[in-house]
Amino acid sequence: MKTSPCPSATCGNSKVVRHGFSRTKSGKAGRYRGKSCGWTFGSTTGTPCFGLQRRRSAFDEVAELSVEGVSKSAIARVEGLAWIIVHRRLWKAAGCCRQFDDRAITEIETSENQADGVRTSEGSRNPALWIFTVIDVTSRPWPAALVGRRSDGNTRKVFGDLRDRTSRASLAFIVTDGFEYHDRVVREVFGTTCLHGQVLKTRRGDRVVKVERRDVMGSRAEFEEALSESEDLATLNACFVERINLTVRHGSAYLARRVLSHRRWRNRLVDHRELLRCHYDLVRPRRALRSGHEIRTPAMLTGLTRSRLSLRDIFCSQIQTSCPTMSRIAFRDRCEVFRLAA
Repeated sequence: MKTSPCPSATCGNSKVVRHGFSRTKSGKAGRYRGKSCGWTFGSTTGTPCFGLQRRRSAFDEVAELSVEGVSKSAIARVEGLAWIIVHRRLWKAAGCCRQFDDRAITEIETSENQADGVRTSEGSRNPALWIFTVIDVTSRPWPAALVGRRSDGNTRKVFGDLRDRTSRASLAFIVTDGFEYHDRVVREVFGTTCLHGQVLKTRRGDRVVKVERRDVMGSRAEFEEALSESEDLATLNACFVERINLTVRHGSAYLARRVLSHRRWRNRLVDHRELLRCHYDLVRPRRALRSGHEIRTPAMLTGLTRSRLSLRDIFCSQIQTSCPTMSRIAFRDRCEVFRLAA
């Protein structure tokens, strides 16, 4: 805590010093004081664990079970909690993960991106909802996502979010499905220098009977050169984003078929997607990103963290109260400090 700035918004992010202890039901908890403002605060101030009546590990367990596809009712039975308590904890966790992602996923170096969506519904009488997903092929981060109807406006939002979170000079090409708005939106958002390909699948029943690949924007020679320099792609395909779609379905009880976890409210699906996305980028290791004996996370490959984080590191880091002008290197170093201090 000595190397972290004060969470108070009035002291200019000065350093803090230890300021005694406070007694809790689980024992002693450290308190700290800002050198400039003199404001005292606890280690959980400004975090979703503030005011928690139980141990912090119980809060982490609720979030861990949720990203593994367990419903809120099942979590309440397993943990011996009321359903509304589980709902409030997941709401707080999702808010913290949303602010952490907004700070972390910026200026990512990406060269190959794939975009697709998962179809779901909001009740039985409302129109279909889509979870738009964009993934980088090389390091597997999840830079952009959106929940909403499949329209021109939402397509523009998700690709605009991808443009704002990635380094514009690094984007080589993007692969999408045959949705009617993708061609025009990609051309307007990224310009004519970006290669755009589409993978169209013809289905009969539940089987894919035909796969067609189109070079929408860019010459065939440019596509062949980009695919030859690619680390994972030999042909134009969307297998990586389809794999993350499967991960999203397995990790969300709202998307399972023939269960009681109905998607009656869109904001609950959005909150769970934020929690799942943060867990995917920062916590969950990927065997495809193995380096020797170390199994890395997408955040480690993109330079956000030097090692794997946990949900405790994210919830108790107080990173959401940091200075808005903090640089990317300072943000990465601060994540490492809080990981070691946890």
